[in-house]
Amino acid sequence: METEKHIKLSELNGIILETIKKKFSAIKYWIVADVTNHSYKADKRYHNFDLVEKDSNSNNIIAKIAGKAWGNGSMSISDFEKNTGQKFTNNINVLVQVSVEYHPLYGLSVNVIDIDTNFTLGILEQKRNQTLQKLVLENEFIKKTGEYYQTKNSQLKLKKVIQKIALLSSINSASGEDFKHTLEVNNFGYKFFIDDYHTIVQGENNSKLFLDKLIEIYNSKIDYDAIVITRGGGAQTDFLIFDDYQIGRAVAKFPIPIITGIGHQKNVTIVDLMAHTQTKTPTKAAEFIIAHNRNFEQNMVSYQKSILIKSQQIFLVNFQLLGSLNSSIVNNTRNILADKKDEIVAINQVTINSSKSILFNHRRNLVHTSSQILSKPKIILYNRINDIKNTINNLKTFSNQYQKNKRGYLGHYVSIIKMMAPENILKKGYAIVKVNNEITSNPDDLKIGSEMEIILSDTIIKSTVKEKIRYNGKDKTNL
Repeated sequence: METEKHIKLSELNGIILETIKKKFSAIKYWIVADVTNHSYKADKRYHNFDLVEKDSNSNNIIAKIAGKAWGNGSMSISDFEKNTGQKFTNNINVLVQVSVEYHPLYGLSVNVIDIDTNFTLGILEQKRNQTLQKLVLENEFIKKTGEYYQTKNSQLKLKKVIQKIALLSSINSASGEDFKHTLEVNNFGYKFFIDDYHTIVQGENNSKLFLDKLIEIYNSKIDYDAIVITRGGGAQTDFLIFDDYQIGRAVAKFPIPIITGIGHQKNVTIVDLMAHTQTKTPTKAAEFIIAHNRNFEQNMVSYQKSILIKSQQIFLVNFQLLGSLNSSIVNNTRNILADKKDEIVAINQVTINSSKSILFNHRRNLVHTSSQILSKPKIILYNRINDIKNTINNLKTFSNQYQKNKRGYLGHYVSIIKMMAPENILKKGYAIVKVNNEITSNPDDLKIGSEMEIILSDTIIKSTVKEKIRYNGKDKTNL
C-alpha cells in the first residue's frame, strides 16, 4: 500500500500560525465574554484565564477561548480593578479589546490589550435598576413616586429623641468608631446608648451574613430608637452588598427607622433608597441624630419661654383684677355698713315707740280697770286683777320675744358687717393696693417705676411697677 503524502504536526501548526498572522496580526477586536479559570502570577504580573460565552436561556457555554494578559494588558486590568473596585476574577462579564494569537505549542488564544471600565459599571447599574423594579413590583410596601421611593421604613416617624441605637458595621471598622466618636463628643452633652452588631459590609456574596444581622436585631425585641448602618467608603463594587434584593426588601420592611451612613459620595445604593434617612458618611449620620435631638430641645426651650411669658401676663391681669375687686369689696362693705346702720337705728326707734305705745295702752287699761274695781264687787275686782296679771305676763312674754327677735336681727347684721370687714376680706386671699399711702383700684395711678404697697392679711409687700399690660376684663379667671 502506497504511503499517503503527509506533513509533520509542527509544519501544520506553522501553516496555521502564518495564516492567522496574515488574517489577524493587524486587527484588534472588542468582545464581550465571561471570565473563567483565572490565575495570576504576581511576580510576573501575568494573567491566565478563559473567555467564555453562555447561552442566555440555558446558561450553557457556547464559545470558549484561552486568554492572557501581560505588559500593557496587565496594567489595563490593574486600572480596571482600581476604577471599579471589582477584582478581575472568575464569573465577571467584561468588555475587552483583544488580539488573536497562535502558538504552535500552546495553541490559539487571545491577548487582552485593554478593558472597558464603563461597560462593567454599566452592567452593575443595569442590574441595580432591575433590582429596584423588582422590589416595587413584588412588594406592596414599596412604592415609587417620581424619583423617590416610599417604603414602610421611610414612613415611620422618628422618636422625639434618639438615644438607643443599634449600630450595624464591620468589626474594628473606622466608620463605626467615627460614628460613635461624633456622638460622644457632641457639644450639647447628649447621652447615647449604642449596641454593636458586627458583620461584613462589603462584597455581594456576603449579603446573607448582613441579612442575618438585621434579623438578629429584630429578634432581640429591644426597643431601639433607630438602626444605623455604616461603612467607610471604597470602590463602587464594594457597595454591591447594599444593592442586594433581599437586603433592600428587609430594610424597606423593617419596623425600626434605619439611618444609613454608607460612605459613598457619588452614588446612592438601594439600601439608601429603602431606608428612613440616607446620609453620605458615618459622621453625617451621627450629626443628623444630634441635630434631630437638638431640634427637640430647642422646641422645648421655646415652649418653656412661651409658657413663662403667658404665665406672667395672666398673673398681671389677675393682679389688676384683684386690685379692682378689692376696691369694689371695700366700697360695698362701707355702703352695706352705712345702710345697715340706718336700718338698725330705725329698728331701735320702732322698738322704743312700740314699747311706749304698749305701756301707754296698758296703763290706760289699768286706769280703766281701777275705776271698775272701785265701782264693782270684789269678784269683779278679783277677775280684773287676774286679767291684769295675764296681761302683764303676756306683755312680758311679748316684750322678751320681741327683743329676742330684734337681737337676732342685730346679730345677723353684725355677722355680715364682720364678714365684710377689710381684715376678713384680706384673710380670704385678697389684697389692698396703696400708692402714695392712698388705697387705689385705678391702674392709671400705677406708673412705671412707682412705689406701691400690697397689703395682705398679715404682711405688707413693697414693690416697684416694672410693667403694665392692659386687660379688657372679659377673660375668665380662676379666683
